[in-house]
Amino acid sequence: MRNLSVVQEGASVLAEPARPFSLPAEREVAEQAVESLFTSMERIAGVRTFAKGMGIAAPQIGIGRAAAVVQPAEPGAGATVLLNPQVIAASQETDDQYEGCLSFFDVRGLARLVQHEIDHLDGHLYTARMRPGVQPISVTEYRQTGRAWSYEH
Repeated sequence: MRNLSVVQEGASVLAEPARPFSLPAEREVAEQAVESLFTSMERIAGVRTFAKGMGIAAPQIGIGRAAAVVQPAEPGAGATVLLNPQVIAASQETDDQYEGCLSFFDVRGLARLVQHEIDHLDGHLYTARMRPGVQPISVTEYRQTGRAWSYEH
């Protein structure tokens, strides 16, 4: 992923809260950030298949602003653009499933697509949401779990 210009774990931009856009005054800046996100997604999707959907946040491409794009896996589903997202309510139910992260691509941890991207905007990696004692697992180990997920065809 580093070769595709995705910022990797350990970079300071991934550990800092992203700066919100002042809308509508920064509309053009926000549009440029979203365009950069879509361009990155196209480049990444050109070399990898994401059977469970794909998301990317601006900090992952070196832009410390509060923008992200989520592309669900369902056929025909349009992408969701997130600008200055805020979680205002949360269910008590949780859904722990393994998911990859473009910023440390060789392991899988517990995350969910939209929350995963919002966490990036808050300066958190999915490891911050994993239950105590649970660690990311290697892609090889993940494949042995029998769960339907693949990043390559």
